[in-house]
Amino acid sequence: MRVSKNEFVRCLVIKLAMAAFLSSVGCGAMATDIEPRAYSNIPVGVNFLLAGYAYTSGSVSFPPPVPIENGELSFHSAVLAYARSLDIWGRSGKVDIILPAASISGKGDVLGETHSRQISGLADPRARFYVNLFGAPALSMKDFAAYKQNVIVGASLAVTASGGQYDPNKLINVGSNRWSFKPEIGVSKAWGPLTTEVAAGAYLFTDNSQPFQGGSQQQDPLYTMQGHLIYSFEGIWGAFDVNYYTGGRTSTDGKALDNRLESWRVGGTLALPINRQHSIKLYGSTSIYSRIGSDFEIVGIAWQYHWGGEL
Repeated sequence: MRVSKNEFVRCLVIKLAMAAFLSSVGCGAMATDIEPRAYSNIPVGVNFLLAGYAYTSGSVSFPPPVPIENGELSFHSAVLAYARSLDIWGRSGKVDIILPAASISGKGDVLGETHSRQISGLADPRARFYVNLFGAPALSMKDFAAYKQNVIVGASLAVTASGGQYDPNKLINVGSNRWSFKPEIGVSKAWGPLTTEVAAGAYLFTDNSQPFQGGSQQQDPLYTMQGHLIYSFEGIWGAFDVNYYTGGRTSTDGKALDNRLESWRVGGTLALPINRQHSIKLYGSTSIYSRIGSDFEIVGIAWQYHWGGEL
């Protein structure tokens, strides 16, 4: 069957527009990491096993050249993670290994036609390493009982590997077919049961050598900042969370797109102990400003079990 030039161009625009839609969604979702108490002291030798679920839904906006309207996204994500607290030359630290999976559905109107896609699979695995540089010495469980936090200064590095589901012939992929690195520095200050925490970092991306429609895709660093106001009482703690990110403009074969991301988000976290070794964490966040990117809501729940360290 012969295809006219206009039909071919229309089809190509639709495919490229949907690819831009999904690329923006993935980058925006990744930048919304909100984790209170990341820079806190933990007794050495404690192991953590975590299983969690989150639901995300909302809309996605684009600059005028991209012919997508009414972009919508929803996805279910699950995560299994292991962490262990460490003694790093007398400083407290932690290492995490995170294995995620997701089921994603996206749709949008392109040139007057509604297009949708859905896919499920394993997402890119991630490892994170934390070390508290000041104010949080490595302590045993016995010595930790007398520890009182004042100011903690810490640093971390997260590495996300290219290991998730990816097919360059498909518009939607759970994996990203590239690596990313996120160095971050954080400061935490306690006033009795009240703690404030701020952290700033940046995602640095390798190139995707097999993007949809071929070629090579590059991405500028994506800068992030988060802040938390945390209150603890009788083993329960809650936090008010703020997240900001900007940057992440993409280029295809050296040609830059006008798709720099920028967004502000607010949310909350509540951690509830079940007994000495089990706890539940509830969290949620929503966008309050989005220049270009994802205007969506997230709700989630996580179960945590910890052992070791003389517990």
